[in-house]
Amino acid sequence: MGSEGPPAVTIHVTGFKKFHGVSENPTERIVSNLKEYMKTKGMPKGLILGSCTVLETAGQGALASLYQTLQSAISEKDSEASSSSASIYTEIAGLHLALQKAGKYILELHFGVNSGAIRFAIEQQAVNEATFRCPDEMGWKPQKVPIIPADGEISRVRKTSLPVEDITKALVKKSYEVISSDDAGRFVCNYVYYHSLRFAEQNGTKSLFVHVPLFLTIDEETQMQFAASLLEVLASLY
Repeated sequence: MGSEGPPAVTIHVTGFKKFHGVSENPTERIVSNLKEYMKTKGMPKGLILGSCTVLETAGQGALASLYQTLQSAISEKDSEASSSSASIYTEIAGLHLALQKAGKYILELHFGVNSGAIRFAIEQQAVNEATFRCPDEMGWKPQKVPIIPADGEISRVRKTSLPVEDITKALVKKSYEVISSDDAGRFVCNYVYYHSLRFAEQNGTKSLFVHVPLFLTIDEETQMQFAASLLEVLASLY
């Protein structure tokens, strides 16, 4: 790989705040506590835990923080990067190519809650459709609206380049109740995932979305253990 040490992957993690019908979002607690938890448990070899960001459960509100997180991750790796918006995507793509040649990778890991779920779900894809069953936390309730109009119809699908089935099997072997899924819904989770997958495809990074149940269904400690195990599995891919 051209590097003197083992490949290193930097994983940036996001979760969500509360929203209609979910007064306490488990992903807010998971993401807020993840760095401290991993310090206690021990970080997997070759893994750097980057930013841990809690997003607003709102389409545009989430995107502002999401893209800030993505661009902050890039600027940390390249202190000489220009701030010009006209050249930012060219610079990002060039930087990722250089990082990969050096055996370094960037992955965006997103956690969201499915209040009706009884197990964890690794999401394979997102759809270019925003059809919110209830208003988001900024009062927006789109119906059959393309998330990115330039991508075309609302039936357009973007898939993660990560091996979802292999990740799922590895976590099942660790005794977690987990499935692979090809439907991330049409709410803010899908909205954020679609943007993240598009960014990843254009800039040579990776993106993955994971749905978790409520703490009433799977307790907080088990969910923290799951998050740590997921990081371990992802690090093993590099």
